[in-house]
Amino acid sequence: MSVIRACLELAEGFILSYAEGRIVPMEPTYAFFKNEFVPLSEAKLGAMTNFIHYGTGVFEGIRGNWNDKKKKLYLFCLKEHYERLHRGCQILKIDLPYSVEKLCDITVELVKKCAFEEDIYVRPVAYKSSESLGVRLHDLECDFMAFAFPWGPYLDIDRAKCCVSSWRFPKEVPRAKLTGLYVTNALAKTEAIEKGYHEAIMLTADGYVAEGSGENIFLVIDGQLVTPASYDGILMGITRQKVIQLAEEELGIKTVERHVDRIELYSAKEIFLTGTAAHITPVAEIDGRKIADGEIGKITAKLQTLYSEAIRGNSPKHMGWCTAV
Repeated sequence: MSVIRACLELAEGFILSYAEGRIVPMEPTYAFFKNEFVPLSEAKLGAMTNFIHYGTGVFEGIRGNWNDKKKKLYLFCLKEHYERLHRGCQILKIDLPYSVEKLCDITVELVKKCAFEEDIYVRPVAYKSSESLGVRLHDLECDFMAFAFPWGPYLDIDRAKCCVSSWRFPKEVPRAKLTGLYVTNALAKTEAIEKGYHEAIMLTADGYVAEGSGENIFLVIDGQLVTPASYDGILMGITRQKVIQLAEEELGIKTVERHVDRIELYSAKEIFLTGTAAHITPVAEIDGRKIADGEIGKITAKLQTLYSEAIRGNSPKHMGWCTAV
């Protein structure tokens, strides 16, 4: 039986993993919480903490990709993630007490302390920390926490089967990684899973393609990459931007950013999803219709290889994307 990658419970500061039908203790893991490093099991919030009730937090997801030959973890686009976190904090009036550079330093120290020798995920969160109820952003204290844990592929499949969700993409909501904003994404994801698909594709209020529940989306049409534009209100993904760069610089393929009609999903030559957690995930089927022959397309496969080499520190020209730990 293959290993089921899932972190299920925490006990005595250890992560427990469900593997081969058994609960298996793994390495101890830690959190940066209340301005210090503590065992993850000790990083606990009070029941009245404001952000739990009202979604008044901003989060990021940062990948640490393990290179077994070099025996190093490579954190992907660390600075860019924290620059985006700072921008999100401006929206929610969160006074983040750390600079981008300090956040990067905290994360490197956290990852060193955890000492995992496998792919990991780092979850930073800036949030309204006052134990005070009431819908507002003002007169609330702010804090920051981060923790790391082992996490394999977000979509643990070679090719994804997707459906267009009945849940529409929120309109006139700031497209930052705001914790409260993702309830619609969660509804879309669960709807897809319950229908037998791996992932949902959400449409805008106007009926254009927006993104997956946790990923940006690309189509291959007439030899070019096509992806929804910023004016469709999508999250401007960091992985999205790196894929656009790789396609142009390494493959000579341009990317067109525009409205994408739903019907184009059914006729595209290739489709793939991108995200820090999902990496580059090919799409084989949408709404029961195969994408081309249902196999991984040539352009998608080339981008997967280029991206994998870059994020694991194997591409000298892209070492600037990585922070080695």
